[in-house]
Amino acid sequence: MTNPLAPGSLDGRVALVTGSSRGIGADTARYLAGAGASVVVNYRSKAPRAEKVVGEIEAAGGRAIAVAADLTDAASVAAMFERAVAEFGPIDILVLNASGGMESGMGDDYAMRLNRDAQVNVVEGALPHLASGARIVFVTSHQAHFIRTTPTMPEYEPVALSKRAGEDALRAKLPDFDAAGVEFVVVSGDMIEGTITATLLERANPGAIEARKQDAGRLYNVAEFAAEVALAAVEPVPADHTRYVGDTSGFVHES
Repeated sequence: MTNPLAPGSLDGRVALVTGSSRGIGADTARYLAGAGASVVVNYRSKAPRAEKVVGEIEAAGGRAIAVAADLTDAASVAAMFERAVAEFGPIDILVLNASGGMESGMGDDYAMRLNRDAQVNVVEGALPHLASGARIVFVTSHQAHFIRTTPTMPEYEPVALSKRAGEDALRAKLPDFDAAGVEFVVVSGDMIEGTITATLLERANPGAIEARKQDAGRLYNVAEFAAEVALAAVEPVPADHTRYVGDTSGFVHES
């Protein structure tokens, strides 16, 4: 997958991507850096993985740092933004990629704490550190975005409900974003082949991903979807603040 962003198109810009030590977040960070942005690679606990992404960006001539932060902890989030701004300056692009909720042993409320509460916490922590005209990109799935009108697999439902709650909580801040001169866009995609979520769903519900692929016609892979997330950071924001990736005909749009 080639970089969808033109070389040099983000020169002088600063981007922070949450949950970017692997998968969609890592590829998004690589694309943004490849276009000239200085990128903050955020991770929770896997420092070697994050440092590997930084090393790849630097080897390609880009600028990046890895910064650990537990997004469910306000002090940790505040320290992340302080470090980012100290290193690179105000943030132009904030990609809210980190999510979860299918992990074991994290408590019944973990999905809501991470996918709703932490997203709001990160955005509120970010606002004082955003550059003029900055953009916030919230990454979600069709299964979460349409959960109020289209049922999903039972194994994924807690994640879907919590991610939609997070999206709603951020959309409620649109007047605040407008007042601060900040743009906001949601990127909604189908199940992505090769992600940890797809792997966990397949383990819990064998055949689920193949069935979804049959229904959708095709599923994007990690690099393809990350390219759409990167484009969402620079292309005009749709009127409804939602960028749909792939087919949505199997989902019921709210009237």
